[in-house]
Amino acid sequence: MKKLTLLSLLFLISCGDKLAPVRKDAIKPAVITQPLPHDTDDPAIWIHPEDATKSLVIGTDKDTDGGLYVFDLEGKIIKKSEVLKRPNNVDVAYALSIGGKKVDIAVTTERETNKIRIFSLPDLKPIDNGGIEVFVGETARDPMGISLYTRASDGAIFAIVGRKFGPSRTYLWQYQLSDSGDGTVAAKLVRKFGNFSGKKEIEAIAVDNELGYVYCSDEQFGVRKYYADPAKNDNTELAVFGQNDFKSDQEGIAIYKTTATTGYILVSNQQANTFIVYAREGTNGNPNEHKMIAEIPTSTIECDGAEATNINLGSKFPNGMFVAMSNGMTFHFYKWDDMQALIDLQKK
Repeated sequence: MKKLTLLSLLFLISCGDKLAPVRKDAIKPAVITQPLPHDTDDPAIWIHPEDATKSLVIGTDKDTDGGLYVFDLEGKIIKKSEVLKRPNNVDVAYALSIGGKKVDIAVTTERETNKIRIFSLPDLKPIDNGGIEVFVGETARDPMGISLYTRASDGAIFAIVGRKFGPSRTYLWQYQLSDSGDGTVAAKLVRKFGNFSGKKEIEAIAVDNELGYVYCSDEQFGVRKYYADPAKNDNTELAVFGQNDFKSDQEGIAIYKTTATTGYILVSNQQANTFIVYAREGTNGNPNEHKMIAEIPTSTIECDGAEATNINLGSKFPNGMFVAMSNGMTFHFYKWDDMQALIDLQKK
């Protein structure tokens, strides 16, 4: 759906358009970022290695002359990448080995060039020699969703990429990122997997590094679950859930970890302006049974992308925060404590 300015969105709501208004019981964000020029779409959180209060949020501005923007925890824009041609989703990974050094990275899809773009953090400098083409040889390319998986056994980093259109099988392609030898990043295709209903698109992708799963939102169908590690050589679809829990589109996915193996999967119920919550560890001892345990109304409008962290980010976000894109060209930062309070209330 094309994003609207806040003014036009409020006008449509007042005229009875199908877009849902923000509910009166919606959680209010602790911070709303400075607006971007065009169209926010997806956030990622980078945790500062020495002082978590200096952590950053990276967000996409989705337009032909868009880019990645970096916000501090007060929502102020502090940096912008070089111009990107319609960046869509973004994710962050840590300690990619380049030239003998460990480099944190942000990776985004660039739809109009059919590439992924890779930037070092926190300086947001390109380290991809102009970008890496994806879905080469395919008729339908248009990369949209992306999530990064870091394998615990060896620290290898993989990009799992989705697209606007694609086949009913092998909709997702997975690339291993590595040092090209000249100070930039190379990518090797290592896997094609993932089913697609054909109803709309798969944009939102999220990886649980510790448990080794990848989740993707097949919009208007359900949330699909697979193993993240290509070395398993197992493309079995482990679960499809959330098929009856959404007003229309399943969208952005965030994972909040309460321990190494427990927590929550939060999925944007886009047209209802809420987030549907599932147990990260599964239900009734079955790690692949995910039943809705809560629905959280937020002040975000038509949310495409979301992210969460459990890291103490200071007095405003002592138990971490939840970040969600909102129409009006902004991102909303929520105190995790506020989210947890509603989850606890509904779980009782």
